Amino acid sequence: MIKKFTIIMVLAFSFGGVCAQSEPAYKKGTFYAFWGWNKDAYTNSTIHFKGDDYDFTLYKVKASDKQNKWSYHDYLQLDRITIPQTNLRVGYFIKDNLAITLGVDHMKYVMDQDQTVDISGTVRPAFESMVNADKTIKLTDEFLKFEHTDGLNYINSEVEYYKPLYHKGILNINGFVGGGAGILLPRTNATLMGEERHDAFHLSGFGLSAKVGMNVDLWNLFFLRAEGKEGYINMPDIRTTYSSSDKAKQAFFFGEFVYAFGFHWHI
Repeated sequence: MIKKFTIIMVLAFSFGGVCAQSEPAYKKGTFYAFWGWNKDAYTNSTIHFKGDDYDFTLYKVKASDKQNKWSYHDYLQLDRITIPQTNLRVGYFIKDNLAITLGVDHMKYVMDQDQTVDISGTVRPAFESMVNADKTIKLTDEFLKFEHTDGLNYINSEVEYYKPLYHKGILNINGFVGGGAGILLPRTNATLMGEERHDAFHLSGFGLSAKVGMNVDLWNLFFLRAEGKEGYINMPDIRTTYSSSDKAKQAFFFGEFVYAFGFHWHI
């Protein structure tokens, strides 16, 4: 879905130069802010776990996002609005059509439970019997649960370039492309070989991303947004248990589809 949306938006962005108005999509000095939600997909990853009495690597580990069913209680109630996968971003146009932004992509990453993967290295003696003769292991709850569900928090700054695509009356449709970089501040929920999890936010790594999307503006004030984003995440310092010596590291690519609503105003 993300790739299809990206292709459609690139074509629309290219075609917009032929049929759009001459006025800029947004003028210098305009601010905007939006709130929204996301759907995510992740590539398989290699995860390395290390502690005082173990040092092993899991290969081609599959993971999914964690979608919450729609409810007013989780999506709009102010004390619970970060329960789903959410997006918050603010931006300022330093030139006509060119904005710098700061935002948080609150994604969620859940290792698929009970999958069988290749393993190398050494596990704790009490768990050696779980490693098969062909050097594979089934990732049961007893051995490992691994999630970034409080979230996979990508705090990033981006540059966005906008182009007007369509205008009629109160309606403006503006396309945009952008890219940026940031840090990963997950609150990892990991249960590793029976140990108590590390239950706190931790600066774990960095991310890079690029995106394409569209704003549908009404009355030159309120807008609806759809964007497709793809990026790379590298986390070499993930806290897994209450022990400071227990760490993990992983890297993977992600795809993110964002749908949001927001406001913009000019000073």
